[in-house]
Amino acid sequence: MPEFRYAKGRIADSIRFISEELKEFEDEYAGRTRQEYQADRKLQKLIDRTVENILTALIEICGTFLAERGGAADSYAEVLQACAGQLGFQQGEQEQLAALAMIRNRLAHRYLNFRWQAVEDFSKKRTLVAGLVSEILEKIDH
Repeated sequence: MPEFRYAKGRIADSIRFISEELKEFEDEYAGRTRQEYQADRKLQKLIDRTVENILTALIEICGTFLAERGGAADSYAEVLQACAGQLGFQQGEQEQLAALAMIRNRLAHRYLNFRWQAVEDFSKKRTLVAGLVSEILEKIDH
């Protein structure tokens, strides 16, 4: 029977969750306009929560991935940047991923004036997020 490692199982579960949430974002929310977002409070909550869930889970798996390899970080931004660095992402990509921590905080703490900008910024970086998730999945499978 293969050895089960908690971190590997937890990362795999979180990656599945992120993949489902990314698909929902792509199918339901990526094409929405600022006007649609502002006009529908329920839609705002759905979009905000979906993005927040993706980013919170991403930070969790990156932190677990780092810890499994003896790494550490002092902030969410550092977790994302260090994880991307260990996976060979370029410096600019690492910085873009690190900036997602601020987006997560804006949504989690309900900074009302910045929510749409946070969603829009996430939307522009969602391919990078998917790439990071894919790289992590590849590393834990080998």
